Amino acid sequence: MNYRVLIATALIAATPLLAQNAPRKPPSPPANATATIGGKTISITYSSPGVKGREGKLFTKDGQIGKDPHYPVWRAGANSATTLKTDGDLTIGDLKVPAGTYTLFVDISDPDNWKLIVSKDIGEWGLSYDKTKDLGSTSMKMSKPPAMVENLVYTLTGDGDGKGTLMLAWENHSASVPIKVD
Repeated sequence: MNYRVLIATALIAATPLLAQNAPRKPPSPPANATATIGGKTISITYSSPGVKGREGKLFTKDGQIGKDPHYPVWRAGANSATTLKTDGDLTIGDLKVPAGTYTLFVDISDPDNWKLIVSKDIGEWGLSYDKTKDLGSTSMKMSKPPAMVENLVYTLTGDGDGKGTLMLAWENHSASVPIKVD
């Protein structure tokens, strides 16, 4: 009987130690959006920050994103820069994007009219931004999601006939742009 009590006590005592070694979810977990459009693979790799109680305090001039060194250009993710990779030539909005790997940023200077920026500079940390390395930018269509979006999410969808949509949503903002495989 004492043996069972001793084992039970040891297991109860060890539980907090085991919990400390359990893998923790990172604050901005890595994420990926991938789609095949017109037979070409398109993917976006990013880190997904959470709102974490800052609703209404992210996209204002004095908000959290306003503290980034390149505001109003936003890294549109967290940690390492958000990466776009395409196996085929694309038209994103009205911007021609050759097959390759790029970094995505978003100009949020006008909260109702965001611009997606495609940069030729790759492999940098998300807060590094050099306008001279831009391939170009294109306007995004803004909308309000049906509910607050806690973690930033990118989606790529195929709409048929070599066309699709790139969308990002976070907090109370959703922005999309059409994609066409050339």
